[in-house]
Parts: sequence; C-alpha cells; structure tokens
Amino acid sequence: MMRRKGELSRRMIERDWPHQVALRADQVRGKSSEIKDEFCRELSVCPRGHSVRRDGIDYVVFCFSNPAHADLFREHFGGERFDPEDRSKGRG
Repeated sequence: MMRRKGELSRRMIERDWPHQVALRADQVRGKSSEIKDEFCRELSVCPRGHSVRRDGIDYVVFCFSNPAHADLFREHFGGERFDPEDRSKGRG
C-alpha cells in the first residue's frame, strides 16, 4: 500500500500512539471529528485513527500516546482497550 509523503503509517501510529481504544462505529458515526475536537482537545490523541471489524461489528479505534488519556477516553465513552497486535492482517 502506498502512502503520501508525511502521512502517518500504521507502524508510526502503533509506535508513537500504542494505547488504543475501540468504540463501536455506530456510537461515533457522524460524530468522530466532534468527539476528537471537543473531548480530546487536551489529550494525546493521534490525528489519524483506524477502523477494524470483529465478529461482524465495525469499530473506530482512537490512538493515544499517554495510557492515562486512553483510560480517560475509554471510561468516558464506554469503549474497550484495543491491542494493535490484534489487528488482523488483510481483509476482515
């Protein structure tokens, strides 16, 4: 997969923002940027997240460099910790 110059790669995100929280996509659909702008203004959130699909459910994953920020976000929105190692390789 190609990326543009200056674009964050998956490896860069996993290295610099390893503390990740997954929210069901239906919880953030249409509100993703609003959530990041308002709640995460002072948190160590990555400017780029990603999505995953588990057991037929889509999730949006928010990535943080500070574990306390990830826990605060998770507690506020009811998400769950996501380990980057669990990210599937390829489709699905």
